[in-house]
Amino acid sequence: MKIKELRNGMKHVNVEAKVVEKSEPREVVSRYRNTTHRVATAVISDETGTIKLTLWNEQIGQVNVDDTVKVENGYVTSFRGEIQLNVGKYGKLTVE
Repeated sequence: MKIKELRNGMKHVNVEAKVVEKSEPREVVSRYRNTTHRVATAVISDETGTIKLTLWNEQIGQVNVDDTVKVENGYVTSFRGEIQLNVGKYGKLTVE
């Protein structure tokens, strides 16, 4: 799929794109188990547009600016009015 085709609520999304930006990781506390996780946001781009990709814990260290990433079986959510691509526990993130 291309980034411009992504819509809020889509599931089973496969996208390949280049990382153009990456935020510093921040710590968040899980609502469910009171555990702490690290989260960062990467902006990924293809010829049709850009979208934010949410990175959790070990994914943060795997992804760098200028890498090409492939998301398989991802899903799209809306956070603070912006759509974001998520890998989730059933998806797969590969750095090419």
